Formats: sequence, C-alpha cells, structure tokens
Amino acid sequence: MEIISPQNVRVKEWAQLLEKKHRDKQQRYIVEGIHLVHEALKSRAEIEFIAYSLDHGIPAELAQASADNHAAEWIGVSDAVIAKCTETKSPQPVFAVLRKPRSRIEDLLEQGNGLVVVLDGVQDPGNVGTIIRTADAAGASGVIVGAGCADIYSPKTIRSTMGSLFHLPIVSGDLAEVLPQAKAKGFGLAGTSLQAAKVCYEYDFTGPTWLLFGSEASGLSAPVQALLDDALIIPMKGQSESLNVAMAASVLLYEALRQREFSNKNNS
Repeated sequence: MEIISPQNVRVKEWAQLLEKKHRDKQQRYIVEGIHLVHEALKSRAEIEFIAYSLDHGIPAELAQASADNHAAEWIGVSDAVIAKCTETKSPQPVFAVLRKPRSRIEDLLEQGNGLVVVLDGVQDPGNVGTIIRTADAAGASGVIVGAGCADIYSPKTIRSTMGSLFHLPIVSGDLAEVLPQAKAKGFGLAGTSLQAAKVCYEYDFTGPTWLLFGSEASGLSAPVQALLDDALIIPMKGQSESLNVAMAASVLLYEALRQREFSNKNNS
C-alpha cells in the first residue's frame, strides 16, 4: 500500500497521535526513526503498521527484523506524510504506529523480590524517559508512573527511553491506591529526600523494593512521602545542592544492582 497525500483520512488520524488526548482515545502511539522501530520489532511490540519513505525505501536495518515479525503491515508514504506524523525537525524515513501494551500493576505486585521504580510528578519527558532507560539497564522489574508525570507515550519521552520502553512493563497508576497494596505485599518503599537520615549506601536493596522519585521542583508529594518506609539521601561532597531526578535514580538503581548482583563476588 502507498499513501502520498498528507490530507489522506488515515494520515490525519495518525497525526492526531502526536497529542495525548488522541493517544488515550485511540490507545495507540507513534514511534519515530530506525532505531526505535527496530527495537519495537525485536521486542515483538504490538505494531499496527510501519510507514516508510517511498523515496528511501525500507531501511536495510529493518529488513531482517521485518522478516522475523510478520504481523506488521508496511505502508509506503511520501516525505510530506512523514513530516505530518512526526515531531523531529529532520524526520527519519520511517515511523510506526503501535497499540499500547496491556501491562498490569497487579503483575508487579506479584514480583516476589522485585525492584520497581515509581514516579510521582516527574514532569520532564527527558527525565521520565531516562529513568525508564536506566531502570531497564539496571534490571528493574518495571516502572509505575503516577499522576502529574510526563506522558509515557509522548514522542519526547519515547525518544529518551532509546527503546527501553519495549523491554519492561511500564504502567500508569494511582499511587494512593497502589503504594498501600505494595506495603501489604511486603515491599519496602524507599525514596530520596534531602532531609533523610539514612545514606543510600546503607540501605538494603536486596529485598523486595519499590524506589520512589518525585518531581524536579519539590520532590515526593506529601501523601506519597507519608507512605515511605525509608527516606534516603545521596551523599554529596561538593557544593551542589541536589542531583537531577534522573541522575538520582541512576545512583540508587545501580547501587541496587551492585548489591543484588555483585556484593558477594570477589574483586580478584
């Protein structure tokens, strides 16, 4: 199939996915570029179709992944169509429309010794995407995104995940409901605070743990902070007052990885 006109009815529907309200309504989202489409194909994400530039053809990097994933429909489109359906200033010659996954918070609650990242009001798409990417790299069980956070499926967030969006469960949830459920299941709730008494390197990350991170401006909201079992501080020897939330998440996630995977191994 080929679509040339950006005024095509299907193209107008795809372009709507650049807005959150339409992503929510359609339960679909767009990923842009060769790398992200390749990751979606490799991860067997629910791809509805892949649109590629008729001028450039199907990218060679996607040819084998395409052969391994027969479910995806391929549609040749004009560069004008690509420009209408993507946000980047210099669009890559391919994008895909995917159905939102049906991950459930209940599955994360059943992770016996899980390490789950919880975001509370993290508004910057780059920070949300970077935390998802770091959670993936550190072997976390999943990410829960609470109210006030950047949309998981916005193009900027997706680009920041660098494909990690497809590698682990990421779900939205009401933290006022979910966090007490986690406590009842035996998960320890730990989060960063500048007023904390416990240094993060003294905390035991080897048990079932949910790590909570708050907004860039004010940290964890008061109701969420009240549910914490442990408030942690990242020690700083220099004069900086605090770390960016994505950097703080990286420090804690990699300390958790160190304790879980390397603490009992010899250095020799």
